Amino acid sequence: MPRTDAPVGAQQWVPAEPTSIDQLKSAAAGCEGCELYADATQTVFGRGAPHASVVFVGEQPGDVEDQQGLPFVGPAGRLLREAVDDAGLDPADVYITNAVKHFRFELRGKRRIHQTPGPAHITACRPWLVAEFALLKPKVVVMLGATAGKALLGPSFRVTQSRGRLMPWPASAQHPEDFPVDEVQALATIHPSAVLRADDRETAYRSLVDDLKVAAAAVR
Repeated sequence: MPRTDAPVGAQQWVPAEPTSIDQLKSAAAGCEGCELYADATQTVFGRGAPHASVVFVGEQPGDVEDQQGLPFVGPAGRLLREAVDDAGLDPADVYITNAVKHFRFELRGKRRIHQTPGPAHITACRPWLVAEFALLKPKVVVMLGATAGKALLGPSFRVTQSRGRLMPWPASAQHPEDFPVDEVQALATIHPSAVLRADDRETAYRSLVDDLKVAAAAVR
């Protein structure tokens, strides 16, 4: 039975003046800011270049990521790496993370079935995102899917209305004050898992690559 305690938020686990992503990752390992930590295998923090020009923000770790402790190492991650290459982005200039750092799921027999994080989980985990952005200082933030978009822009965000175009962030967020970080460009696109689920996977993949080409052009 999943725990339903009201989330206290991650803020008390975030170091007061972090100096590195590794320090944040170490601190996040003990985070109990919402109930998801109790059933997840581990915290799955961001990874990549500490001075990345492009930061990808996904939804949450999946089953494979939860087990391995790394973001985007499952099928969606492999597809994203292909799209990054095809869009002309330098993989060495990329950092990738998730809006929520623990895997939310429900058990069906022995299978762990993905559940979309709720607004309370997004809010509880926001301090980690803010801390990451304060250290990373990218040129472009790419939001992968609806949950990432809602986490960075607000609950009214819709991928279909915003995808593929650059917008100022956090100025474009519903509550910019939630993100006391330097102004950057943000771009929304579909999550790679949506490509894997698409009836016409080739067209969906091409549209993802086209969106990422916009981000690539913005960092040249």
